Amino acid sequence: MASAAELKIGQKLNEGKTKQIFELAEQPGLVLVQSKDQITAGNAVRKDQMEGKAAIANKTTSCVFKLLQESGVKTAFMKQHSDTAFIAAHCEMIPIEWVCRRVATGSFLKRNPGVKEGFRFSPLKMEMFFKDDANNDPQWSEEQLLEAKFCLAGLTIGQCEVDIMNRSTVAIFEILEKAWATQNCTLVDMKIEFGVDVKTQEIVLADVIDNDSWRLWPAGDRSQQKDKQVYRDLKEVTPEAMQVVKRNFEWVSERVKLLLEAPASGRVVVLMGSTSDMAHCEKIKKACSAYGIPCFLRVTSAHKGPDETLRIKAEYEGDGVPTVFVAVAGRSNGLGPVMSGNTAYPVINCPPITPDWGAQDVWSSLRMPSGLGCSTILSPEAAAQFAAQIFGLTDHLVWCKLRASMLNTWVSLKLADKKLQACSI
Repeated sequence: MASAAELKIGQKLNEGKTKQIFELAEQPGLVLVQSKDQITAGNAVRKDQMEGKAAIANKTTSCVFKLLQESGVKTAFMKQHSDTAFIAAHCEMIPIEWVCRRVATGSFLKRNPGVKEGFRFSPLKMEMFFKDDANNDPQWSEEQLLEAKFCLAGLTIGQCEVDIMNRSTVAIFEILEKAWATQNCTLVDMKIEFGVDVKTQEIVLADVIDNDSWRLWPAGDRSQQKDKQVYRDLKEVTPEAMQVVKRNFEWVSERVKLLLEAPASGRVVVLMGSTSDMAHCEKIKKACSAYGIPCFLRVTSAHKGPDETLRIKAEYEGDGVPTVFVAVAGRSNGLGPVMSGNTAYPVINCPPITPDWGAQDVWSSLRMPSGLGCSTILSPEAAAQFAAQIFGLTDHLVWCKLRASMLNTWVSLKLADKKLQACSI
């Protein structure tokens, strides 16, 4: 990677306990986030140098943000620049830590006497803390945040923005929780921050997400915790104890890379009765690609060539790759039912509906003989989404894309409503 000097670093914009933010002189709207080797606890009441922490934290953050970005979550992260720094969009930070909890532990137990450690929150427990070191980052209510009327990069933080951050925090936690589950690790809780992009005025996930940001328990066992809590719990900071802390941080930075690796890839095979249905099938293929799912198009007719249809079916059953078949056949759909009656793989009917006989033709997809289980979805994009939901049961990367898509749809509706309300006033 290029050295920091090649970037023509501008003035220092901010410095925190574990990082520095520099403007990039020749790249307006971007900043360099430089990690430090310092580790702190209790608002820096305890602080120590941990050699190599900057590189470990930067690797962890970069992998986490790549996972979130590839899923479809909007973040300030652009790319990793060096071992200890990454490039991000310049944001004015909203001074709130959003904390999301799956398991009750730590400060939550102190603030909520009577709740036993290990209590599982379903749905997730959300909390907000105002970033104020002098007052120990006090917990805030939604009402306090709204009354603060923060205005950052020209955007006033109102109910719409608060709702977006709240909903985004839940989605981000669930994505990372799903990913860590593939490593048999429980994501216990997590804190994140948002900023307002100075160029777009969009609220995006910003700051960093590293081993300071969460509690992580392998196999759900607190005694195996790998996060910064190990450092917080030290009765005495010794060189030996710091080596244990460092090894834990290194363990996380190595495992987090595995979150980006997909399990054995599945595929969608679209069978069309005629090339006249090609445009319909291409929509399915395009939608599949958005979820990272390979999609193959084949032409076969269960009416005119049932032996060939079954040969193609056997071709995709024989290599062990998880497969969802999508049958695209207009008029009388024999393709989906024949496939469903002869394979244990999922089959989705997605008939192209014509304006003349479509209302009648669709019944050949909806009314199945007994013993057949193929579904019928008319929209090609929705058929691809349903296939993705099937793969998402075992492929966390596909599931993460689906979860982020749900978030983005919700956010777009929220922003559209805000815009409409502004026009109506």
